[in-house]
Amino acid sequence: MADKKPGKPQIADNPIADVFERRHPSTAEKKWAEETLAPTIEKNPERPIGTPSGINLDEHSHSRFTTISGVPIRRLYTPADLPADWSEEKYLGYPGQPPFTRGIHATGYRGKLFTMRQFSGFASPEETNRRYKYLLEHGGGGLSVAFDLPTLMGYDSDHPASEGEVGKCGVAIDSLEDMEILFNGIDLEKTTVSMTINSPASVLWAMYLVVAERQGADWKQISGTIQNDILKEYIAQKEYIYPPAPSMRLVIDTFEFGSKFTPRFNTISISGYHIREAGSTALQELAFTLYDGVEYVEWARKRGLAVDEFGPRLSFFFNAHNDFFEEIAKYRAARKIWARVMKERFGARNQRTWLMRFHTQTAGVSLPAQQPMNNIARVALQALAAVLGGTQSLHCDSYDEALALPTEEAARIALRTQQIIAYESGVTQTVDPLGGSYFLENLTLKMENGAFDYFGKLDAMGGMVKAIERAYPQKEIAEASYQYQRAAEAKEKIVVGVNEFVIEEEPPQILYIDESVAQQQTAKLKALRARRSNEDVKRTLEALKKAAAQEPESNGNANLAPSNTMPFIIDAVRAYATVGEICEALRQVYGSYTETSIT
Repeated sequence: MADKKPGKPQIADNPIADVFERRHPSTAEKKWAEETLAPTIEKNPERPIGTPSGINLDEHSHSRFTTISGVPIRRLYTPADLPADWSEEKYLGYPGQPPFTRGIHATGYRGKLFTMRQFSGFASPEETNRRYKYLLEHGGGGLSVAFDLPTLMGYDSDHPASEGEVGKCGVAIDSLEDMEILFNGIDLEKTTVSMTINSPASVLWAMYLVVAERQGADWKQISGTIQNDILKEYIAQKEYIYPPAPSMRLVIDTFEFGSKFTPRFNTISISGYHIREAGSTALQELAFTLYDGVEYVEWARKRGLAVDEFGPRLSFFFNAHNDFFEEIAKYRAARKIWARVMKERFGARNQRTWLMRFHTQTAGVSLPAQQPMNNIARVALQALAAVLGGTQSLHCDSYDEALALPTEEAARIALRTQQIIAYESGVTQTVDPLGGSYFLENLTLKMENGAFDYFGKLDAMGGMVKAIERAYPQKEIAEASYQYQRAAEAKEKIVVGVNEFVIEEEPPQILYIDESVAQQQTAKLKALRARRSNEDVKRTLEALKKAAAQEPESNGNANLAPSNTMPFIIDAVRAYATVGEICEALRQVYGSYTETSIT
């Protein structure tokens, strides 16, 4: 057997050399490596799968094992894998106290469980309303609205660009009338609602507010979230309408309006979910998402808004992917980073501004069409990671995610997955149950340090908008996506049922949305335009264009800036102007955006 004495071991010849290269391995660990580990490895060599691209096994024999993002993993973690100054007080703290590694609430889930949301929306508002009531009847704690592609892009259902897409990937919402139908019989003062909408976010939020108003709800009591994260659209999802600068102006308008009129409603959910779905690593998801948050705060401060006024209503949205411990480390690092940024970079004094509150959704991109029932297990593990990481709300994808919108049965199984974790697993009974694990604390620190490395690069570029214009985050994600796909094709990463353990199978039953939805929505639009006051529509749209054309004003934190677009959008909504008409009015002022291709 090769010499196992410490000093300058040759890694290629010595399978336990990684023990001796660490900071300060203990004498007991060295003895274990020589007397127990080395004979075991000689008899049963470690499995060679999981080698990331670019890793030379002759240099890093222990690095054949990696996270899904390609981060090398040692076979054993001990105190030698933590910084010399590591202490529980400095790096972990206590729940509800800085640095918030262990969570933002002192009692974790013992006081309040995570909100169980189901991302749902399909076909017409009438059909989606029935699904919402079904989910609420079966124990769902909140609603999460999925909109169809025409709505996401600011087009009405009868627009030529909407052909073939109406109601297919979410619910079709064309006007206030549709929003009234969507939430018919659902008390918006008692039900939290999240809406996954970005470029037309202010328009759909205005419709929601008017519906709540007509129900008799107090705007100061309603709670929920609009995604409203336009930066990640340019980075990853590509559902944008206007150029970056006016898009950012619309987002800050919602910040200002919300801080004054809807203090319990989150006017943004800064989203890493779609960044991860586009193929990023966990670290890239963390870094780009939090830096997007930095960019929004910078723009809000330029408007004259005080960080402690709008900061407590900033929320985040993360992906829960397959690598269990990497995901938990990501969430823990996110809380630490955000608290530090808000205190040190922006001088926030209100502790509520330091708190990172986030929603999590299981990784749709990880759920293949092959052997879809396997996805129930994937979703359960991903959801468990989110809960152990301290999420405030959670959505489980349905097992048929890759095939179509979820059937009623698939949606119910996804909800039951959350309920089993909450009520049967026991993991909600103590706060941060994995805290103190050498492996997890090492991963958390790697996430934190790696994110700040990215922050330095983005700062040097002049911020995220500038970085987007030079396609920096887009290129980083594209490269990470390529490397993962290459590893999967080479079977360096095993995807059960896709590149290994493959079987012949019959396609399952799926939910199919036909063209009758488009016909129904078109008929409703025609009737709406015939009975509304088109003079009121024209007047309110002209007023909106005039306000949008003005430079956004710094109001010194006093009254709502007169050029804030939200009141004008609300007036247009009350007049039953459609989503397409309002977005077209803004297009006439701001133009539309075409991305420069990545080369």
